[in-house]
Amino acid sequence: MDVNAAVAAAAAIAGVCTGVIAMLAFRWSERDQKRPTRTSLHTDPVLPPGVDTVLSVLRSSAVVLDEADSVVKASSAAYALGLVRGGKLAVEPMLQMARDTRRDGEIRQVELDLPRRGTGRGEALAVSARVAPLGSRLVLLLVEDLTEARRIEAVRRDFVANVSHELKTPVGALSLLSEAVMDASEDPEAVERFAGRMQIEATRLTSLVQELIDLSRVQNDDPLEDAEPVRVDELVAEAIDRSRHQASHKQITMAAGGAAELQIWGNRGQLAAALGNLVENAVNYSPARTRVGIAARRVTAPGGDLIEVAVTDQGIGISDKDKERIFERFYRVDPARSRATGGTGLGLAIVKHVAASHGGEVTVWSSEGQGSTFTLRLPEAAAHRDRGNGHGGGGLDEETTSPGESAATTTYEPIPAPEVLP
Repeated sequence: MDVNAAVAAAAAIAGVCTGVIAMLAFRWSERDQKRPTRTSLHTDPVLPPGVDTVLSVLRSSAVVLDEADSVVKASSAAYALGLVRGGKLAVEPMLQMARDTRRDGEIRQVELDLPRRGTGRGEALAVSARVAPLGSRLVLLLVEDLTEARRIEAVRRDFVANVSHELKTPVGALSLLSEAVMDASEDPEAVERFAGRMQIEATRLTSLVQELIDLSRVQNDDPLEDAEPVRVDELVAEAIDRSRHQASHKQITMAAGGAAELQIWGNRGQLAAALGNLVENAVNYSPARTRVGIAARRVTAPGGDLIEVAVTDQGIGISDKDKERIFERFYRVDPARSRATGGTGLGLAIVKHVAASHGGEVTVWSSEGQGSTFTLRLPEAAAHRDRGNGHGGGGLDEETTSPGESAATTTYEPIPAPEVLP
């Protein structure tokens, strides 16, 4: 009997222990289930019905916080901006806004500059944060990235300021010259002199307005909508004709070669304007009795063959610090020379936009006192190769000058590539 009682007592104790262990395991499991995980941060069931769907389609970065400031849900954009880290809101000003809104229920909005994630530089992200209560327990944070909008606004302000400044010069000069003409109405020589100056300023104003229109067009239009195969030799001939008078006045020789049978795919008007600007700059910034060369060639590239058109001058050259900025709007290497030649500071900006919109690029090589080479690289017209040499010879190998224009010598002999493309 004593043995049976002992066995029964041992069995009872074992049963009690098993029950205690089972109860502890159940409680432990419940606590683990309540612990937040990466998945629960996105799909916690405490969100009101439909909120999860609405937040998923918003363009803003969205973060939902509970009463303990833990993240209940965060969009992928919020993680990308670095707003959420380790299940917590990582931006202290936003966290304080959420606490204030949870306390008084007021909607708050503020603009902040945040350090850019993953960079050691001082670049900042401009954001707009808006905090609002979501039900009785939760707080919703919406964050808009304003960085690109601010950059565009800064560019627009600079552009308007520059345009205003550039327009004031010729307009003011015309006003003063007109007053001078009125005061000198009885002096024919003075009237003629002032009228000549008025014509120069009017021409400068017309050029500025036209180049502003051209720049706006190349920035807003898609040139590939009206794209076609464009012969390089025709573009070069147009560019030379455009600068022929100025080259004749300075006795500058313009030589071209290598463009026969090459074609570029793009908008003819924009391509002609870009190459014309490069040739015109080369002539304007070259001393008298020097040489401007235009050379074209086909180069092999991984994405398809490209056409390189290089414009080389023997001018004043460009310093290293200026080379970084010459494609900016209204930037001039030599402002005094630009005023003398009627330059607007928009020519190279137009070239840059035309090259980029055609899937190409423009580069510059220059050495002070030795000259410069601007190179346009643009996609070749593939259809031209399929048709073969259907356009025949000729091109830039034919003489196009008339006997009366011998002051500006235009020759079309080939130019060695190493000489034109340093």
